[in-house]
Amino acid sequence: MNRKAFLTSSLLGAAAAAIPAGTMAASPVKPPTSIKITAVKGYLFKKAHFVRIETNEGISGWGESDGANKEFSNLYIRKNLKQYVVGKDPFDSEGIWHECYLKGIEAGIAGIHPGALSGIDNALWDLKGKLLGMPAYKLLGGNGLDRIRVYGSYGREQNGRYETPAEMATRAAKFVEEGYKAVKARMQIRQQNVNPYPDDIFQCVKEIRSAIGDDIILYIDFNNGYTPAEATVMGRRLYEHFQIAALEEPVFQQDYTGLRQVVDALDIPVMAGEHEYNKWMMKDLITLANVDIINADVTLCGGITECRKTASMAHAFGKQIMVHNAKPPLATAASLQLLASIPNGSRFQEYAGKRLDQGYGPLYPLFENYFENEDGFLKVPQEPGLGLIVNEKEMEKGKVED
Repeated sequence: MNRKAFLTSSLLGAAAAAIPAGTMAASPVKPPTSIKITAVKGYLFKKAHFVRIETNEGISGWGESDGANKEFSNLYIRKNLKQYVVGKDPFDSEGIWHECYLKGIEAGIAGIHPGALSGIDNALWDLKGKLLGMPAYKLLGGNGLDRIRVYGSYGREQNGRYETPAEMATRAAKFVEEGYKAVKARMQIRQQNVNPYPDDIFQCVKEIRSAIGDDIILYIDFNNGYTPAEATVMGRRLYEHFQIAALEEPVFQQDYTGLRQVVDALDIPVMAGEHEYNKWMMKDLITLANVDIINADVTLCGGITECRKTASMAHAFGKQIMVHNAKPPLATAASLQLLASIPNGSRFQEYAGKRLDQGYGPLYPLFENYFENEDGFLKVPQEPGLGLIVNEKEMEKGKVED
């Protein structure tokens, strides 16, 4: 051995000897490459459709898919998407997502295709968290938040009729009594009734503001109910008289030119995004309509995987994410995991509350835990995966046959 080699060897040996026992680098953990997905199953309830992904390790993940097409979701998953999932490593979720999306895209870029894929993707994040023993937001890269401020969200259409302004005011006041610092009233005008006449929206918002007081933040959702000019007139009136904090979907969801007209005309933030079903549609919403706040939905827009990409793109354009979320159990869990992992979440996030009065009551026994609502905040669940523990005995009652 020459002198240089001898000195190098001696120095390395001395350095190693000087390191206290137990501080040497541990051997890398072997990745769980033997884990394979063995089944994808659907569970249908009156107000929800859930997806279960099973593995050869006996550990399962649960997700929630789009509720609008829930009667057909399991059939679509079984006949189309399942073949791209079973047999795969759940940690290859990015590849699973793209194969499912691109090979199923002929079913449509909206509705059942991205909605069903959302259930699969959210279940994969739940599964990966459970396999590694940590909440999904930790896998995504946590942003340091352990609770998310939420606003109480509710719609005007109930049991086939529109509530009166007084009834809307009463429901808004209940959210405030429960500790919420912000409320969103969804007027649910919709394109079928565009520019309604007679129009009592002004009176409705007046009653709501009177009931909740001036200190509560108030958002209004027109639900695509006006032409651009009429939306601008009504938006200005509501802002000037009742200090609404933001306006959501003032015009038809795909009219980006009209939406841009409203955005440019109003002095308050304009929100949209629940009807954009992938990153490409979100790109157009940002660059063409230039809305201020993006309402991504983890059950509509391809799940956590796609919504996180939307959040990154929105961040680059200086836009905030305020998740659209009308579903109380697993969709809320997935939304919280997303929001605890991105840097551009909005000050308040949508939450419909524990909706016992709207047919959602039978869903709550399906889970052994629920979200802690504290002074208008929801705590981010810390259980592995999405954070809700499924009561599998109760869930089996909604199982759809393979």
